[in-house]
Amino acid sequence: MIGPMRERVVAACDGASKGNPGPAGWAWVVADESETPARWESGPLGRATNNVAELTALERLLASTDPAVPLEVRMDSQYAMKAVTTWLPGWKRNGWKTAAGKPVANQELVVRIDELLDGRSVDFRYVPAHQVDGDPLNDFADRAASQAAVVQEAAGSGLGSPEPPPSPDTPKAKTDAPRRKSGAARKGASSSRTIKAKFPGRCLCGRSYAAGESIAKNGQGWGHPECRTAEAG
Repeated sequence: MIGPMRERVVAACDGASKGNPGPAGWAWVVADESETPARWESGPLGRATNNVAELTALERLLASTDPAVPLEVRMDSQYAMKAVTTWLPGWKRNGWKTAAGKPVANQELVVRIDELLDGRSVDFRYVPAHQVDGDPLNDFADRAASQAAVVQEAAGSGLGSPEPPPSPDTPKAKTDAPRRKSGAARKGASSSRTIKAKFPGRCLCGRSYAAGESIAKNGQGWGHPECRTAEAG
């Protein structure tokens, strides 16, 4: 636990799924006063979706920090953020049903997060993923979650693990990540990850894109670059 002398704890959390669903992992990192990673933890999820990984990362972060100290959480998942800040109150009122009357996806995780948020001060801050000059804490969590997804092993400061490696989307040895993604991942790992579509497809916004059109990765797969931060719930 973090001592009560701190006015506010700054942290980040992230999830990764190599295939969505596919080999998945989660991670969180807590910063010191200079916003340098001070304490972190990551773990494997076996085969899971990106959304499950993102929510698990948030649940583990909340469970690992002192509820008496205000917390700032930096995330690059619009889905996980909106799930707990925008949609959750309505889901709760509707008996954990969506506006369409369907059961809430990943309900057990959402209910657990709701319990962990009860009575504590948590400020959620969205930060774009995979930016050259992006948020260093989010980048750390992103790399740790990606490594956990690839190697399917727990890591963290408490285990004496080394800092997670750079270029997290490049498949490592003994990875279950699809090899066909490696070229695109290498090409975009240090940028905002925009590539040319090899095949036509459909974005999460509902509009299709053509082969050769620029697309970017989002929480649900690939789609229009402008839809990258507008993920559907």
